[in-house]
Amino acid sequence: MNVLDRFRLDGRVAIVTGASSGLGVAFAKALAEAGADLVLGARREDKLADTCKLVEAAGRRVVAVRTDVTRPEDCRALVDAAMEAFGRVDILVNNAGVGTSVPALKETPEEFRGVIDLNLNACYWMAQACGKVMEPGSSIINISSVLGLTSVGLPQAAYAASKAGVIGLTRDLAQQWTSRRGIRVNAIAPGFFASEMTADIDRSHTERVMPRILAGRLGQPEELAGALIFLASDAGGYVTGVTLPVEGGMLTS
Repeated sequence: MNVLDRFRLDGRVAIVTGASSGLGVAFAKALAEAGADLVLGARREDKLADTCKLVEAAGRRVVAVRTDVTRPEDCRALVDAAMEAFGRVDILVNNAGVGTSVPALKETPEEFRGVIDLNLNACYWMAQACGKVMEPGSSIINISSVLGLTSVGLPQAAYAASKAGVIGLTRDLAQQWTSRRGIRVNAIAPGFFASEMTADIDRSHTERVMPRILAGRLGQPEELAGALIFLASDAGGYVTGVTLPVEGGMLTS
């Protein structure tokens, strides 16, 4: 096996949550191009159909299931669909999430709980459902955020707390599952990428963050693909329990 072959995912099955837009679409496309078959979950079925076309264009098989990952029963149903269609789950990309920007004195309990439920709790429900069927050599990649590692002056207490929680969850699941079950668990911490989520952030906030980005620009979703494929594939076979920042140099400033 040469070095490029180690990045191939032929014969493997990947679940991607939040696959109807933004980073989820880029992740699904990258996994398909690397050879994986896909099982896609999201709440917007019409948008999922568009992602399915990208996967099929790469020559891979795909199943889409309307999924609300805040419901543990929906998470189990998504995994069941993968097992019924393909008989295995090798990769989970825990991508579903929401970004908010609300001053701490104005954020309601319902708003705060909603962010934690989708960004952190749902990540756990999906990992739990997949962990029960994954074989040794499988990989879970949780999508955290640079805001789980640093603060950039935005009013995002709920979001930052949820993404810091994902980092802690990643570390603990790796401790529990890598040695006992052979399942690697890692996280990616993206910086500011062009997506639906960042489009909702006020322009003045984005301009405040930009001086800290050494690359001098927002990232493009496709630029996370290399990190994702590395952690999902045999190329990252000796990596577990880590959070990999992909943030254009924000953490150096």
